[in-house]
Amino acid sequence: KGKPQSEWRDYSGDGKADWWMRRTVQAQGHQVHYCSFDDFGVNLPAGFKDLVFPEFVVFHLLQQVKKFKIDVIDMSTGDGWLWGILKQLQRSAQVLLVTRSHGLEHLETQEILEEVRRGNRQLSWKYKLYRGGPHLWEVATSFRRADMAFLLNRQEAEYVIEHFGLSPEQVHVFPNGMPDQFLGLPFAPTPLEATSTLRIAQVGTYIPRKGIQYSTPALNRLLRRYPHVHVSLVGTGCRECPSAEGVYAEFDPEVCDRITVTPRYDHKSLPSLLAGHHIKLFPTISEAFGKALIEGMACGLAPVTASAAGPMEVVTDGYDALVVPTRDSQALEQALEKLITDRTLLHRLRQHAYATAQKYSWENIAAARLKTYEQAWQRKYAEVL
Repeated sequence: KGKPQSEWRDYSGDGKADWWMRRTVQAQGHQVHYCSFDDFGVNLPAGFKDLVFPEFVVFHLLQQVKKFKIDVIDMSTGDGWLWGILKQLQRSAQVLLVTRSHGLEHLETQEILEEVRRGNRQLSWKYKLYRGGPHLWEVATSFRRADMAFLLNRQEAEYVIEHFGLSPEQVHVFPNGMPDQFLGLPFAPTPLEATSTLRIAQVGTYIPRKGIQYSTPALNRLLRRYPHVHVSLVGTGCRECPSAEGVYAEFDPEVCDRITVTPRYDHKSLPSLLAGHHIKLFPTISEAFGKALIEGMACGLAPVTASAAGPMEVVTDGYDALVVPTRDSQALEQALEKLITDRTLLHRLRQHAYATAQKYSWENIAAARLKTYEQAWQRKYAEVL
């Protein structure tokens, strides 16, 4: 659900991951039917669509099950809770129900409330009315009614097993992937002279969940100290900070001439935007996986990342990244400074990060998911075969 499917080709959010998964599964010879906001057929407010989407899914699936032989129903968290309840009444249907997370809402809520406690964020009454309340019940019910759960990291998997009652055999961790255009890109050399220009890229919306309240002060201090360092902030555009001017205002005026802000970009243009950069800053507080992280690595950037659950599934501290605690501006600054002043270390991390990123192809990930679907379906319906 979410953005219209026509926009997903040039979109880098969760809908894009679904779009690529669907496309790759179809390329491997399978039939896929997709249900999204497009299928409402009428122009309704996005908030209303989000609220009634689980009910719409039931209506849509009842039609699809009559028309096609459906083997697997794979739904995002919160979308499948009502179908999961009604599915108990459809005992003759040999359908495997999968709940798939783009980021477990319960863990994200914990991080949001911690930022509120620290005074870095305020919540509206609307958040408690739905996102921070009933929606969490919907998500939990989606998991409890599912035959199988797909998560993006082990922390999420452990939470689902402990709090929602699924067995370890029902829970699987799968990463997201990258389009082929990100794989096998040319690897540019690292500038080894101590005063040669270094470029740091931070890709992501300029919002508190991405850790901007910790990264911006660190970047300000480094830019004042190292005149040969430049910073690019890519994809910053959001409701809170829609324009480049709002981001520039967060930095000291004397360093803004070495900062480039790109509020929005086409996903396919990201390798070009990151060309000539050397370090990927990823200060996120809550991240289930981190597509921007692996994409930066595939472009030859060495990550400095906070130790959120998603990045820890991807990188190893000291091998292909420098990992620092979340919510630690000083640690971010020290790690960046280490790479700025040690070009040999920077080059080694860049090489290893580039190699790590090459395994995240959608073809490999889709094949693994399909195999898991098949094995689970056969276990569940073996007596019928």
